[in-house]
Amino acid sequence: MSDRIYVATRKGLFTLTRQDGAWKIAGTDFLADNVSMMLADPRDGSLYAALDHGHFGVKLHRRSGDGAWEECATPTYPEKPEDEDDKDMWGKPIPWSTVRVWALEAGGTDQPGVLWCGTIPGGLFRSTDHGANWQLVRSLWDDPKRKKWFGGGADLPGIHSICIDPRDSKRVQIGVSCGGVWSSLDGGDSWDCSGEGMRAAYMPPDQQFDPNIQDPHRLVQCREKPERLWVQHHNGIFRSDDGGARWEEITEAGPSVFGFAVAVHPNDPDKAWFVPAIKDEKRIPVSGEIVVTRTRDGGRSFETLRNGLPQEHAYDLVYRHALDIDTTGNRLSFGSTTGNLWVTEDQGDTWHCAAQHLPPIYGVRFA
Repeated sequence: MSDRIYVATRKGLFTLTRQDGAWKIAGTDFLADNVSMMLADPRDGSLYAALDHGHFGVKLHRRSGDGAWEECATPTYPEKPEDEDDKDMWGKPIPWSTVRVWALEAGGTDQPGVLWCGTIPGGLFRSTDHGANWQLVRSLWDDPKRKKWFGGGADLPGIHSICIDPRDSKRVQIGVSCGGVWSSLDGGDSWDCSGEGMRAAYMPPDQQFDPNIQDPHRLVQCREKPERLWVQHHNGIFRSDDGGARWEEITEAGPSVFGFAVAVHPNDPDKAWFVPAIKDEKRIPVSGEIVVTRTRDGGRSFETLRNGLPQEHAYDLVYRHALDIDTTGNRLSFGSTTGNLWVTEDQGDTWHCAAQHLPPIYGVRFA
């Protein structure tokens, strides 16, 4: 089992380790800085942290093992051509600059040094040298369909999920906020918007099944069976059994099918976990009760897990990157906007609070 958890927050990166049967904060990095994303690379043990300094921009840092942090290159857009009229579907200009690093993923085990990065305003970047240099994936950025993307929770569209097939690192799937699920079979040289069966309830009836305007909040992939994908969507839960070509909507998950986070068991594609909430302008747990829902049969039925979680006057919201599962599939952890972090050792049957009073939590990762 994984005995280390990294927690990215509004005010720093926190490290928790399991000591004498309990989880304790073992270290802090970038204290008081906004850490929007982190990656613990399982291939070489390197740790990456993306910092959002607001007016002063985005920075990316790397630490090898227990060494010192070093600043890497930041994914940078090319200069916008003067005659380029790049606007979203609402007519809002799209900046050609990195507003936020919203996804970081390691390439395949056959690609040492390869990293993928998703950003707001919707650019996908690739590095072949541990983040020393980044290249914008122009095949996606230049696709005319990109201009139909639009902002959801953020004002601009963004790439928040990147899945690399462990059997074939050239097979890549990404999730785009109000831009759907996109797939590449050739390492990013070409892309297809794959979303048959997804439904956007927030759009007019004649546009609800347009795959290019779907709002997946989070896309995850089963390690053992990568063709099984799960999506927590803005208005529901969706499952794909064929690598994202077609999707089935899961309508009964109770107490709500809205949320941001989803995790799938690494070895059992039928097991997945979600953290439900009330959607749209509310965005709080249903009835002020924090629960996790779990399916063990591919979405045909769900259990509501609440043992050890606050069940009254609890208004913690869990962001899309703030739920994670370890490599065994037994330990899960999730953190909230109110700075609470919970851990389970038994796939969600019982939970305990590992940390309180942290800054708002953006991301949780086992390592």
